[in-house]
Amino acid sequence: MQLPNRNKAYIPPSKLAGYLLSETHAVGRSKARFFRAGGFDETNVALLEQDLLSIARTGAVVEVDQSSYGTKYVVDGSFETPNGALAEVRTIWIVEAEDARPRFVTAYPALPT
Repeated sequence: MQLPNRNKAYIPPSKLAGYLLSETHAVGRSKARFFRAGGFDETNVALLEQDLLSIARTGAVVEVDQSSYGTKYVVDGSFETPNGALAEVRTIWIVEAEDARPRFVTAYPALPT
């Protein structure tokens, strides 16, 4: 199964610089350590966005969870970081009842299988 409407997936700008790359965000700072270690920072946020959207558009859904907010989809994938390392990443997307476009929720290192 692939992410529904995967070609319409989007990432709110605040989720990147203000969350995934924020070294001071209460929840995001641990994720920032991972992404910054790979060479992502404020100068290449667009590259991180492209990599995450690529996972949404090409990756297989590995888990689906219904909630009162909508349907959450877990999509795993990988990409090459600016430092040349391979990042294995788990991404979470939500499709809300009032908007069929998958919205990015979060990303973090995928557990090895």
